[in-house]
Amino acid sequence: MLRHKLILSMCLLHGTMAAYGEVPYHKQPDAKYGDQLLSNFYIWDKKVPEKPGKLLRFEPLEQGIRIPESDKQYRILFSSTNGLDSKSRTVVSGSLFLPKGHPPKGGWPLLVWGHGTVGLADKCAPSWNGRVYRNAYYLGEWLKKGYAVVEPDYQGLGTPGPHLLINIPQLSFNVLDSARAVLNGSFKLVNQIIIAGQSQGGAAAFGAASYAQTYAPDLNVKGTIATGVIYRKKDADSAVITQINRFKPNPALAYTILGFHVAQQFDSSLKTLDVFTEKGAKLVDHSRSQCIGDIFSDVAFEQLSNADALLEQPTTKYQALQQFMAEKYAYYPTLKVSHPVFIGTGAEDRTPDARSQLQLVKDACEAGSKIQFKLYYGHGHSEAVPRSLNDAQDFAQRVLQGREVENTCQQNFE
Repeated sequence: MLRHKLILSMCLLHGTMAAYGEVPYHKQPDAKYGDQLLSNFYIWDKKVPEKPGKLLRFEPLEQGIRIPESDKQYRILFSSTNGLDSKSRTVVSGSLFLPKGHPPKGGWPLLVWGHGTVGLADKCAPSWNGRVYRNAYYLGEWLKKGYAVVEPDYQGLGTPGPHLLINIPQLSFNVLDSARAVLNGSFKLVNQIIIAGQSQGGAAAFGAASYAQTYAPDLNVKGTIATGVIYRKKDADSAVITQINRFKPNPALAYTILGFHVAQQFDSSLKTLDVFTEKGAKLVDHSRSQCIGDIFSDVAFEQLSNADALLEQPTTKYQALQQFMAEKYAYYPTLKVSHPVFIGTGAEDRTPDARSQLQLVKDACEAGSKIQFKLYYGHGHSEAVPRSLNDAQDFAQRVLQGREVENTCQQNFE
């Protein structure tokens, strides 16, 4: 019976989604998406260029969100492809950091950084709000090695319109188009690109790698680095699920809350009580315009467990919506990547589960990708970023120089 209800709900949703997927670029903020006017820089009132990866404007970053290891630092605005329909154009913001000193002959190589989840509200965009110390340190270390760094905010962060979290097309297009935009500017960069990212940004990095050949063949992507990468296996018999004590406080409910807001952006008839208890609903309604750190703090303050906050069984509407969004937006177009890929995983990672990251390595190897995989014992999700830094920089140097990198696809990771 539940299966029949889900199928019926899916059929109804397809009509709703088809209409939603045709929504054009949002020119003005809308509170239902967590939008707010940050500054006029983020509002593009002119026609959006047909060509993705067009640099529209840039301005210096102000004190407080600058990185000490960078000389010239800019907030940027560029055109990209809309992740909702994968064809219309939209506008995305981001940041660009140039190393200190004189560029090498030909220009600085470029690291494209995909940041992890910051929230859905415009104010959470790193180009406006800055970045956590871990990321600032990490990017600073790349700058000291002579890499310029571009960091897209992702569609709907900073700029008006919805941000869709784990929307693989959206993330991938934004990463690749940010590289195009700054390469076409007057920043003394060379078309030698390393893509990197963590968590949501890990999905952005691997997604960009999987789209690069078909979507952006003009980019000379030498290698991709992904840590804490999110992976959903197509046609899996069962998903990798971390077992959670329903009665123990669970800070990761913050991600569930954000995911619900994304679902509600697709279908405004979805009610908070379709998913959450009355106790949980109060926090959900308060969190729409908050950044991830604030939501984590509120969940911790309330000491919410899954039993406190979530219904034992959400409505069929919500389940069908989740299934639809996964089918449309959660998969990489291919697992066969044309350039070497470094994947770093904390063995204690539960966000996402380290086993799902290992599954990605196995599946990508089987598809014909060259993967260098490192497992960091005793480390969790966040720690994989700094812990992998030396290995990642060695990998990047090797691929830029055209040297061989370790291919761990032949190893047994059981």
